[in-house]
Amino acid sequence: MHSANAALKTNPSATGPLTVDIEVNGIAVTCDRSGVLWLPDSGALVVSDLHLEKGAAFARRGMMLPPYDTAATLARLGAAIMRYNPRLVISLGDSFHDRTGSAHLPDCYREQLQSLQHGRDWTWIEGNHDPERPVGLEGSFCSELHVEALVFRHEPASRAAEGEIAGHLHPAARVVRRGKGVRRPCFASDGKRLLMPAFGSTTGGLELRHPAMHGLFDRNQLVAHLIGKERIYSVAFNRMNG
Repeated sequence: MHSANAALKTNPSATGPLTVDIEVNGIAVTCDRSGVLWLPDSGALVVSDLHLEKGAAFARRGMMLPPYDTAATLARLGAAIMRYNPRLVISLGDSFHDRTGSAHLPDCYREQLQSLQHGRDWTWIEGNHDPERPVGLEGSFCSELHVEALVFRHEPASRAAEGEIAGHLHPAARVVRRGKGVRRPCFASDGKRLLMPAFGSTTGGLELRHPAMHGLFDRNQLVAHLIGKERIYSVAFNRMNG
């Protein structure tokens, strides 16, 4: 097994790498600039914190947000599924912004999701925002899922958890480039555990130095794979400024 600070294999584009290939608990995974994680050996695509219908949830509480978040999120998810054609999709919790989001999902978006599910397995992981099975959608529903030597759950365990792939914390990292601070969502991994970036179009992020992140990683091995506008950047935690 290579540590997270080992030489990283990247797949270049005209502007830089769009993906980075690493190992988590000895399993090969690909961090994609779109915010999805690809498991090539099992044909599984992982996405976290879609927060579908967030705008609608806020509207039900009298707070108006632009109502385009679900359309934008599903369009990006559809593009990732088309690119990888996965056997299995794992939605890693908080797929909907609240527990009634799936029940209120407009028919056009429900049909779009059903089309993405067609011909493949789909697992919804229980999240803190959506602790119940989605209404009117196919797929299994569970609190955690084991695939190869990895365990998928929404909230990271407070104890050491080798092979854990989790979401919930919406990791982000700040680096300084050309004298300017840049803060971007990221995949965060020390080679034993990986935290997924939030995929939803209107989700925020929590920096890796936040107290909620303490104890989750070996910071000497921790690498943030930042999602840039045109490429993915891999930066060791101990080389970040501020």
